[in-house]
Amino acid sequence: MVEQWGEVWQVNFAPEKTQAMVISRSPDASHAVSGKLRFGGKCLPLQDYIKILGVCVDRSLRFDRHIAGIARQTSLRVSALRRMADTLDPRGTLTLYKAQIRPCMEYGALSWMSSAAVHMQRLDAVQRRALRLVTTEEEEQHPAPLTSLEHRRDVSALVVCHKTQVQRVSHLNPLRLQPHTAQRCTRDAARSDELVQVPRSRSSQHQRTYTARTSSLWNIFVAATPQVRSMTTQQVKVAVHKWRGRHPSRLVLQ
Repeated sequence: MVEQWGEVWQVNFAPEKTQAMVISRSPDASHAVSGKLRFGGKCLPLQDYIKILGVCVDRSLRFDRHIAGIARQTSLRVSALRRMADTLDPRGTLTLYKAQIRPCMEYGALSWMSSAAVHMQRLDAVQRRALRLVTTEEEEQHPAPLTSLEHRRDVSALVVCHKTQVQRVSHLNPLRLQPHTAQRCTRDAARSDELVQVPRSRSSQHQRTYTARTSSLWNIFVAATPQVRSMTTQQVKVAVHKWRGRHPSRLVLQ
């Protein structure tokens, strides 16, 4: 029941649109709950994965199924783009790819950026297929300017980090990183107000999460860009894009 402006409204939930999933490391957890969850007089079946705002996550909190679905969907779109590529020039084909295909591979990327490299490579393969459509024989030595998906994910993560750490956007408070506390009062410590703590990672998967990877990238970016506090969102995006382009993808965090 919802009350607003003195009126009582009744909100009805549809059991057939409700999803239930057990998140546990124990294989017996699902059996203990199965058949006991009821909603609106109906028993809710347990699922191996659920979709929240278009992002699929399984009971192990992994996004493998989501990335596989994205790769399959975008691969079909690239195939459709190939069939109509003869009616477009390379610039038009590239524009269509950026508008209709690449956004599907970037939606909610900060939530599933910790997925294994083998799954990320499926998305990279889709982009390589699209890039071949806009690269003519004369342009093989100078391919079309198209940044990698990892590059774009890092730029997006650092822009979000700037909004949380510098601009203090309220709805992004859960993503705020812990500030770095200097152990000694030195001249360098006085310039490290924007630095954040890098969490200790005990697995390669945790190193790819938003908190771990972005905190490392942020500290390196802040050290190279001391005027980050006075920059706008667009200025940060441009600066991050240029800074990230000067670093190899795997060398940045070493």
